Amino acid sequence: MNEKKIGEVILDVRNISLRFGGVKALTDISFDVREHEVRAIIGPNGAGKSSMLNCINGVYQPQEGSISFRGQTFKHMNSRQVAEMGIARTFQNLALFKGMSVIDNLMTGRNLRVKSGLLAQAFRNPFGIGNAQKEEEQHREFVEHIIDFLEIQAHRKTPVGTLPYGLQKRVDLGRALAMEPQVLLLDEPMAGMNLEEKQDMSRFILDVNDEFGTTIVLIEHDMGVVMDISDRVVVLDYGKKIGDGTPEDVRGNEEVISAYLGTSH
Repeated sequence: MNEKKIGEVILDVRNISLRFGGVKALTDISFDVREHEVRAIIGPNGAGKSSMLNCINGVYQPQEGSISFRGQTFKHMNSRQVAEMGIARTFQNLALFKGMSVIDNLMTGRNLRVKSGLLAQAFRNPFGIGNAQKEEEQHREFVEHIIDFLEIQAHRKTPVGTLPYGLQKRVDLGRALAMEPQVLLLDEPMAGMNLEEKQDMSRFILDVNDEFGTTIVLIEHDMGVVMDISDRVVVLDYGKKIGDGTPEDVRGNEEVISAYLGTSH
């Protein structure tokens, strides 16, 4: 296996603090993400992990701190602006269109890439509708590539809501990949999965990282998975950072052990 080449810092989180009324969700959190790495965020329930992802992708606006993406610093961005910059997100609770087919769900991930609607282009230029149709065909071709990549060809026309949970999570990953993100935020991609489904998802995450070159930030509770697939790990506890480093560094960190891993580990 080739040695993976980690690049320069692509995402830089600096001194982020987030409060809801008098409750502190995050306190002075700083860490960075390097291009082409798998960066895990771990911690007990209520540690602030999902809140951190929500700050990165514009769902929450932190009261203090800043986030830089490829050297461009932003304090207040909405989710669409963040997505247009090249950051995609999956959610812990699936937000798929359950009545729509797999391929149609994945096509919704291409929305940011669609330059113009068929109807709009036809009104502006009746002779230009062929270009719009060609564009749609290109989007569909890209989505078909993702379907092959995620090995869900047999389910492409199936309504997502009828699929087993593990396959729905795979479709959710596919929809995020359809956006062609530079950074992919995964919120508990293995939650609720059995061992075989976790192994499949781990393989897909590593393949996305390797073959697409996508930088990945993931929240995950399964420590075996985290230690196996992550390049670096940041540890949160009660909204504060208590560890940051390689899986080996984190595994040996006494504060992390007492807060999260348990002394038996």
